Amino acid sequence: MRKYTSYSDNELMQLVVDKDSRAFSELYDRYSQMLANYFFKMLWQDEEKAQDFMQDLFTKIIEKPHLFDLKRNFKTWMFSVANNMCKNEYRKQSIRKNTSYDMDEGYQIKDNQASALDSLQDSLFSEKLTQELELLDEKQKSTFVMRYFQDMSIKEIAQALDLSEGTVKSRLFYTLKKLTVSLKDFAPQMAKVLLLLIGLN
Repeated sequence: MRKYTSYSDNELMQLVVDKDSRAFSELYDRYSQMLANYFFKMLWQDEEKAQDFMQDLFTKIIEKPHLFDLKRNFKTWMFSVANNMCKNEYRKQSIRKNTSYDMDEGYQIKDNQASALDSLQDSLFSEKLTQELELLDEKQKSTFVMRYFQDMSIKEIAQALDLSEGTVKSRLFYTLKKLTVSLKDFAPQMAKVLLLLIGLN
């Protein structure tokens, strides 16, 4: 009897291509919450829209699994698709103002980042950061969210967005530089965020 939890993502996708529903269920269990969180942060904290987009993405996977290139990394491919879905949604919407972009305290992050991000719980800092993140363009926001909320490495982000690793690092650097200026009144909190940049890999 197959133990699906021991299979790699790409092995599971090969089984999905072969119409194995249990393999699809395993992928869904691994990534549905992660994707829902990503869409939630990218799509103006609209929980219903986030769930719809997550379900749509998995519908694409189960209906057209042959579109996945088994030579690619599944996670980065999946986020590439998710990012394109967000881009399409942005094109459909007019420019939005006064929208909310929260830090989602319920989202779990790596232990080694938790202490560095503890200060983000400060309500005043979080409120101001929320406002500033909404001012970022789509490219900056997607890169920031993938790195700091989805815990994706520079390499993974580069693959998902079809960029060089240098471009990803540059985007993060200039995004954080911009935030440092706009959040200068919160220097101690921003200093801890900037420390994360030093350890990017």
